[in-house]
Amino acid sequence: MAYKVAVVGATGNVGREMLQTLAERQFPASEVVALASSRSKGLEVSFGDQDLKIKDLATYDFKGVDIVLSSPGAKVSAEFAPKAARAGAVIIDNTSHFRMDPDVPLIVPEVNPEAIVDFKKKNIIANPNCSTIQMVVALKPLHDAARIKRVVVSTYQSVSGAGKDAMDELFNQTKSIFTNSQMAPEQFTKQIAFNVIPQIDVFLDDNMTKEEWKMMVETKKILDPKIKVCANCVRVPVFIGHAMMVNVELEDELSADEAKKLFTRAKGLTLIDVESDLGYVTPTEIQGEDDVYVSRVREDATVDNGLNFWCVADNLRKGAALNAVQIAELLRSKSLI
Repeated sequence: MAYKVAVVGATGNVGREMLQTLAERQFPASEVVALASSRSKGLEVSFGDQDLKIKDLATYDFKGVDIVLSSPGAKVSAEFAPKAARAGAVIIDNTSHFRMDPDVPLIVPEVNPEAIVDFKKKNIIANPNCSTIQMVVALKPLHDAARIKRVVVSTYQSVSGAGKDAMDELFNQTKSIFTNSQMAPEQFTKQIAFNVIPQIDVFLDDNMTKEEWKMMVETKKILDPKIKVCANCVRVPVFIGHAMMVNVELEDELSADEAKKLFTRAKGLTLIDVESDLGYVTPTEIQGEDDVYVSRVREDATVDNGLNFWCVADNLRKGAALNAVQIAELLRSKSLI
């Protein structure tokens, strides 16, 4: 069976990646519709070897659409997604708006595929935050084997997570420094070129940033509400690819060697060991890759049953577009659409 698929936010970084991923994975689509705001109407985006003309989201009739892959921003999703769902489409939404809605499943197919059946309450499925996705893919085999008590994570997140304008700001700021000219930050609170910024999203009342809060509450919803999560999220001058150093405290004993074996067998994970030729991986090496990559797995002697590891993934692919397409594939494989 082939499905009519709409991609909302098709001109953005994630929307373009969604179209590319649909084509690469040969998702059975009878028709693919590219949607964006009225100012983008008539522009063209690539879908495999085809060029699709952008249609206006505000006036589009979703009747007859089977699946919507959505990444237009939270406010836009809040408005259009329920309308599209009432028209019969299943919405796979990449924004933050629906993630903590108790009637909307928050899905990473390698981690909690069983939760997808709950989508029928609202016809909406939420795609988690990019940094949460890659972390829970790596945590899943450890949790299954030895139960995770606490996670302390420090992220090093690329500017593509903030959109195309943020990528342009990094490029232009870097260029301006080499030409000895001044360029004030617009997309970020501080200069991003040759710098790191310990703020992603807004600050909350307890001085945690919203990105850090997302990692905490989303991990609990996806993996286990009992897990304690301390997240520290930092923006770094990298174009694509999020990295993180993860410290895990487990209930049961698990050696680094045993953890490596679990990582090797896990779906969607690739272990790069220090004994290998690569040693470890960095964001530039995994751009365009589907898997989450784990390196530098070692024991933490400062706590009982502690482990550390380095985790890297392409935030536009597994952190957004690929995970959304995998959710669509999961719906199909379970005959839910």
